[in-house]
Amino acid sequence: MAGIHAYHRTLLLAVLGLLFFIFECRVVTADQCTAGAGPPSAPTRPQLTGDQTVEGSLTAQTAQIYELQADPGDYVQGSITGKQLQLVLCDSTGKSIRVLAKGLRANQDFRFVVGNKGPYQLKVTGPVSENFRLHLNQLIPENERGTTEPVLESPQLRALQQTLAQGGSTDSFWEEVEKQGAPLIEQQGVLPPLAEDERLVTFLWRGARQRVKLFSAPSGDHDEMQRLGKSDVWFGSYRVPRTARIGYKLAPDIPQLKGSFWERRRAILATAQHDPFNDHFFPADAVDQFDGESVVELPDAPSQPWIVRNGKNPAGKVERQTFTSQILGNKRDLFIYRPPHFKPASKEHNLLIVFDGERYVDDVNVPVMLDNLIAAGKIAPTVAVLISNPSSESRSAELPCNPLFARFLAEELFPWIQGRQLGTDRKQTMIAGASYGGLAAAYAGLTHPELFGKVYSQSGSFWWSPRSTPDKSEVEPEWLTRQFVSAPIKYPVHFHLEAGLFESNPRGGGSILGTTRHLRDVLQARGHAVTYQEYASGHGYYYWRYSFPDGLLRLLGTDQD
Repeated sequence: MAGIHAYHRTLLLAVLGLLFFIFECRVVTADQCTAGAGPPSAPTRPQLTGDQTVEGSLTAQTAQIYELQADPGDYVQGSITGKQLQLVLCDSTGKSIRVLAKGLRANQDFRFVVGNKGPYQLKVTGPVSENFRLHLNQLIPENERGTTEPVLESPQLRALQQTLAQGGSTDSFWEEVEKQGAPLIEQQGVLPPLAEDERLVTFLWRGARQRVKLFSAPSGDHDEMQRLGKSDVWFGSYRVPRTARIGYKLAPDIPQLKGSFWERRRAILATAQHDPFNDHFFPADAVDQFDGESVVELPDAPSQPWIVRNGKNPAGKVERQTFTSQILGNKRDLFIYRPPHFKPASKEHNLLIVFDGERYVDDVNVPVMLDNLIAAGKIAPTVAVLISNPSSESRSAELPCNPLFARFLAEELFPWIQGRQLGTDRKQTMIAGASYGGLAAAYAGLTHPELFGKVYSQSGSFWWSPRSTPDKSEVEPEWLTRQFVSAPIKYPVHFHLEAGLFESNPRGGGSILGTTRHLRDVLQARGHAVTYQEYASGHGYYYWRYSFPDGLLRLLGTDQD
């Protein structure tokens, strides 16, 4: 027994010794900067300054110390290469100020700002014999920091920057912009280089007293534009897919207000306007420079032939009616599209129900799309009922997963449609919408799959949860997605979801792009039929009008397998 206890004591002492050795190797004390290396002021120590590299050889448990030639406030950045090496910054008394490298990797970067207790030393040490390489990449004096002009991505702006540095003006630059238009679209000479499928888009504004913001895409937010030095050039550069379509406004000198977050944020609408160097805007009949938005299509943006009226195709009829809902306690307009040569008794037609009806009639131009697709034989004759909103307030209350609105669809609207012989089989019935309307369409597919066999959501607001807002979610987000996780599948429903690559800005706990991808995955995991599409686009009717024919073909197309 005594032998066993002696063995245990020996083992314990060995473990403690090993731990002490590791502790000594990893922890730097105030005395380590001077241990084994002489007094701090020893004149034989090598000196380091500026862009310099030293190489040395270290014996286990010894140190190499270098004098750092730097002034208070200097920014120092460098690296040390070698296995298990520690690098310590020491002050003029030899006291350890900071451990710059702990020996965790063979290549270690460090950076620090020089204090006022110099001259300082850099001490290299380690537990084993090792060759090392100590390199100072940068040593920038305090009075030179932040004075270097940024490297601009745009080659045209870099050329202008050089012109200004030589005492020139911006006049020639603006003359060229006036000729070629804005934004700038560049491929060659961009820094760093673009990927093959990218282009650099640079938005411009001339002159402003304080600042300029870019409103909407490509970020989907309110982005601060940069000023080129002290010139009259304000700019914002974005790398986007070469297939992109972009809608945007420019907002100079936005009023600075007191008040709530939303009051201050919405102040951008006071000055947001078309780009004065861009003649393309949406809608095309905008009443003034503040109406609608400027638009730009990159050369490889996919064509969309179905949105332009073809005079050779027969046109359907659009009827406007007022509908009164007892369940919702309000009235609204309905737009009813009947295709050419419509035969209600045959029931061989499709039925399309769309939210935000006035916008889909005027801005998306659904009747023209249906005329073209039906005439080309791409879809069967299709009746459309486009539902308008009594007000913006009612839209915000009714469309986001409202059980009363779902009852309105099932108990009031649908019987009205059937009574006019506009209805058809659920497998040929499609419900569609965008944003809150896309959320409402998916909710209708969840609550009434016996009515809607097809659901089309454009940029659905799937971040939504009860009591949530676009900027803040008071509860767990993605309420509807969580309902689909456990909901039984009573009837097969085909979902077609889409989102824009520029819709990655978080809202209420998640971005439209991210939450749409999540819903897609949940629906597929639950066994629903799901198709999905992403576009190099953002949030708005300018984008949705280009993708809506694709959704019709996906769900109603005659060429489907």
